[in-house]
Order: sequence, then C-alpha cells, then structure tokens
Amino acid sequence: MELQSVKVQPPEGVQLVLAQSHFIKTVEDVYECLVNCVPDIRFGIAFCEASGPCLVRHAGNDSELEKLATDCMFQVGAGHGLLILMKNAFPINVLPRLKQVPEVANVFCATANAVDVIVAETPLGRAILGVVDGSKPKGIEAEKDVEERKQFLRKIGYKF
Repeated sequence: MELQSVKVQPPEGVQLVLAQSHFIKTVEDVYECLVNCVPDIRFGIAFCEASGPCLVRHAGNDSELEKLATDCMFQVGAGHGLLILMKNAFPINVLPRLKQVPEVANVFCATANAVDVIVAETPLGRAILGVVDGSKPKGIEAEKDVEERKQFLRKIGYKF
C-alpha cells in the first residue's frame, strides 16, 4: 500500500465539503439538494466513479467551481470520493440536507481551509483515509477570545 497526500485548496470565499458517496446518480441528487438548500448558492460537484468506466462525474451551476472540483477529484482519484465547492453558502447551510441524500455515506470535512487529503493506493484502487484540515491549535481560548467569537457569530448573522 502506498500513502500520499493530495492538497485541495479552495479559492478565496469558497467552502468545500469532501465526502464519500456511491452510485452514478450522486451528482444529480446532490445538485438538487444544494439548489433546494440555499437560493443563491453557486457550486461545482465532482464524484469519482468506482466501477465501470471509472469516470469523474461532475455537475454544477458555476462552471469555474465545477471545473476546479473535477480537476481536484481527478487528482485525489479515490473511488466514491465526492467534492463540493460552493460560494454564497456555508457548509452549515447544506450539511443536514446533504447527509439525507441516500447516496452520501460519509462526510470527511466541511471547511474553507486548504486540506490535505490522505489517500491510500492498493492494487484494487484508491481510498480517502481522512483529511488534514487546517493548522494545529496555537493556544487555548481566553475570555477575550470568547467575546470575539460571540461578536463574530452575531456579525455574520448566526446568533442574535
């Protein structure tokens, strides 16, 4: 078995969801899920088929995000891997509904950070083992940090 790391770097202002899914209709069902979650969402979806022609299936309503997601998943190359790149929405807006899509089996991460996707390759194929999402902690939250966190959440409209 060979291990490697594949970097996925979302552009500024873009969020990503990396997941595991199955079945050829994944991109169509995820597309419908996303447009029903957030009216103005822009996104690209890419899904690595694990049998048959083994293509990277893709869809989206933003051609740049769709191409970027497709290129990233071709590099990751792990069967049943699913990548969603989105803007005008946050993962918190789509994750509950996304987890209800019958084909979605697992969510590895949801972030705006660059991630290192840890991939294992065997003679059978490739698999996502997990992700490195962001930096390690630099300290422990103090009272000042708690207040800044609370102010930030109110500023962006997630708390009153």
